[in-house]
Amino acid sequence: MKKVLLLGGSHFQVPSVKKAKEMNLYTITCDYLPDNPGHKFADEYHNVSTTDKEAVLKLAKELKIDGIVCYASDPAAPTAAYVAEKMGLAGQPYKSVEILSNKDLFRKFLSDNNFNVPRAMGFTNYEDAKVDWENFKKPVMVKPVDSSGSKGVTKIYKIEDLKAAIQYALQFSRAKRFIIEEYVEKQGYQIAGDGFSVDGKLAFRCFANEHFNLKSGNPFVPIGESWPYNMPKYIHDKIHNETQRLLDLLNMQTGAYNFDVRIDKNENVILMELGPRNGGNLIAQVTQYATGVDMVEYTIKAAMGMDCSDLKMVEPKGFWSCYMVHSKKDGILKSVEFSDDFKKNNIVEFEMMYNPGDLIQAFNGSNGTLGTMILKFSSIDEMLYKMDNMDEFIKVKVEA
Repeated sequence: MKKVLLLGGSHFQVPSVKKAKEMNLYTITCDYLPDNPGHKFADEYHNVSTTDKEAVLKLAKELKIDGIVCYASDPAAPTAAYVAEKMGLAGQPYKSVEILSNKDLFRKFLSDNNFNVPRAMGFTNYEDAKVDWENFKKPVMVKPVDSSGSKGVTKIYKIEDLKAAIQYALQFSRAKRFIIEEYVEKQGYQIAGDGFSVDGKLAFRCFANEHFNLKSGNPFVPIGESWPYNMPKYIHDKIHNETQRLLDLLNMQTGAYNFDVRIDKNENVILMELGPRNGGNLIAQVTQYATGVDMVEYTIKAAMGMDCSDLKMVEPKGFWSCYMVHSKKDGILKSVEFSDDFKKNNIVEFEMMYNPGDLIQAFNGSNGTLGTMILKFSSIDEMLYKMDNMDEFIKVKVEA
């Protein structure tokens, strides 16, 4: 039986462990959180951090694995590429994954290759950033270069707020680096969703509208995504073509990608991020409802060096979304309540990660997710209205 090492066992990574089992692979998970739910579905678990490349390589060699999977985890993507390259396994080029996984390296690469990109620069300390402050058009975004789930992100207008924004960003950076970049005003929704390349060609992509709760503790953390992306076909094609140009330049091969794209007022494509892995937030699961394409299976097949050439573009059918149940404040969870119409007509899947009486955090990053939902709608208008006004349909009650 072939062995696959899956990096991480969080709630959002459970589907990858289950799928690997279905595919008759011997499944091994690792991370530094033994209580993560994915581990109980695996054949074997090891307490090794997914960001420790050398420790994971040592483990992989000892276990004589046949493939390594990074699913729905930004921090683990470089580790998967590194181990695959060192062991001669199927995977993406490590150097390219490093570029895609570090915001400062990515911004520089885009700029050097004439992509539309906001002015951006990476720093390690406040003093250097302060010197360069006047060179940026305001407002700016301050972000950790290597965090995931929009943790540590701040939008600021004046230099008086810079120090606090940097301190906040550095709390979430393993490399202890941050980036300052000019804010990009978007036209329409920010674009999310996943895609998949086969032998370097973007064979499949399913763009989504990204939704935010502007009243939450961090208005830059997505609360969910909805399909289909509500822009004309030529915009979809422009995003596809810019993505393909990037994949060609980076010599990417076979694997999944998570999109984070903006269209500006001049309809320029701004590639904010291209994560070299599947998205979290159940994006692959909703994509399967909408298109029938099982992105989880293709991700595991790619990691195992199996043929993925049968993957073809499929347009989404119907109106679907994922939604992250969350609270705007810290406290003790009392209840989660839905309107009758919403419960009856929209909910396809619903799973809570917390129970009444549990201490919960405000939604300041993806780690503040209380539960997950997959939803369906009868029209694009219904979908977009409900996703943008979810407080009308879901009440999270919290006691201080």
